[in-house]
Amino acid sequence: MKKLLILLILSIFLLSGCNVIYNLSNFVLPDNAEFLALVQELDTPQKIGDYMLKNFTYQLHTYYAPNPYQLWLTKNGDCNDFATFGMFIANYHGYETYLIKIFDKTLIKHYIAVYLENNGFSITDNQDYFSGYPSIIDNQFCFPNFNSFEQIVKFDSLRKNKVWSKYIVYDYDMNIVEQITK
Repeated sequence: MKKLLILLILSIFLLSGCNVIYNLSNFVLPDNAEFLALVQELDTPQKIGDYMLKNFTYQLHTYYAPNPYQLWLTKNGDCNDFATFGMFIANYHGYETYLIKIFDKTLIKHYIAVYLENNGFSITDNQDYFSGYPSIIDNQFCFPNFNSFEQIVKFDSLRKNKVWSKYIVYDYDMNIVEQITK
């Protein structure tokens, strides 16, 4: 019975997805010329997403959240690490940024970085950049910007074939901006 209880507790932690988020208010830009040059170069959300896709590998960090510099050094992170990296660099370049924490009907949580650009929102979901969702307008396939946090959550759920149950939106300073439960 004791082994079963321990196994159940471990399973809950492993299934809970990304758990720990780095609070950017504690982050001090390091004195590393290569990292500073990268921060300067990644001046749009799309460049940030493209960089993460090419250079970072997904690795779950259940109890550890690296800061953006540590993620850059190790090149390994999970969704909250990628979201934090994206938020920091975009904020550095003057973008208004948000973090969405999405819960599905299980215990799994997922984090997405959100950027205000072009009169709407774009996102990096793990390392992938999206400026909107596919739609047909005048028989053309296009990607209009997202116009709400809920639209982003629905898009993410459709992409991953999941059903969301709740989401929380945080601003750069980790203040809750919006919270919706189905």
